[in-house]
Amino acid sequence: MPSLSRPRSGTRRTGGADRGGGDFPRHSGETGAEAGAGAPAGAPVGAISEPNPPDSYEALIRVIHDRYEAMSNSYRKIAVYLTQNPNDVAVLSVHAIAGKCGVHASGFVRFAQSLGYRGFKELQAVFRHRLSTAAPGFDARVKALKDELGAREDRSETSFLRELVARDISSLQDLLTDTTAEQISAAVGLMERADTIYLIGQLRSVPVVELLRYVLTMLGKRAVLLDASGGLATHMAKVIRPADLLLAVSFRFYASDVVNVVEETAARGVPIVAISDSTLSPLAKNARVLFAVPEHEYTFSRSLAAPMCLAQALLIALASRLQKEPDAPRIPIVTQR
Repeated sequence: MPSLSRPRSGTRRTGGADRGGGDFPRHSGETGAEAGAGAPAGAPVGAISEPNPPDSYEALIRVIHDRYEAMSNSYRKIAVYLTQNPNDVAVLSVHAIAGKCGVHASGFVRFAQSLGYRGFKELQAVFRHRLSTAAPGFDARVKALKDELGAREDRSETSFLRELVARDISSLQDLLTDTTAEQISAAVGLMERADTIYLIGQLRSVPVVELLRYVLTMLGKRAVLLDASGGLATHMAKVIRPADLLLAVSFRFYASDVVNVVEETAARGVPIVAISDSTLSPLAKNARVLFAVPEHEYTFSRSLAAPMCLAQALLIALASRLQKEPDAPRIPIVTQR
């Protein structure tokens, strides 16, 4: 869901959206959102149900955000999967989706019923409508997605390249569809006004923040990388002021240092721009601007094609403002004379 930041609905523990904590006492194997009153037929005893189910994708995501903190571990896994893989949810069967998510298909049915839908098909219709309103046409997108998500017939080593390229193309298309002009403008405005841009990203996110530091430095913008080496990142972050900016990059499973720095820094009034993989990311609630760049599923290694493309777009937009050349910004390189 494109937005400048997700609705704030309480404090999340560090360590990732997939971690437990804060659930209600267990009942019949389920907790949190599966406990309550007014359950539809076939749902667990006491399941919370919305009187009127959300009739749009945006409304559905808002409800999921609002209820996420009270959800059980299994419902949280479903919520994260739905928000990160809306295209898959639109075209795959409930059993295929459940297999990818690691939750039994009946859990998806109960999750849908807890939101007021009669079953998973009604919830899936919301995702299908979202896909039908995106370019290219619905039929073409469905066919492309089914081809991409289907069984890999070519077992040669070259097929890995083809599969990665296909997934990256789909991710880049989603990035273009889901990223708004308001998000870009707001993020670049914060970058332009910041005295110093602090960058933090660990594990798979390191290449993204390294690129950001390099180009920002070449543009003459003060940039400081909160490097994890030496264990000083959290201590370095304590000098960040409200006149600065923290740009954080983290994907599931979220590095605890990154989450902790974002929460501590935001509490001191420092603006945050976050690049993550979900509007349910632990970075989301503190971000002034959030870019949610999901991946279709957790494969061997997360592709950085979409996050790197987004980072470059932000840098080019910033260069156009700093250089007063909106049509032809140039990013200098170290070897340039």
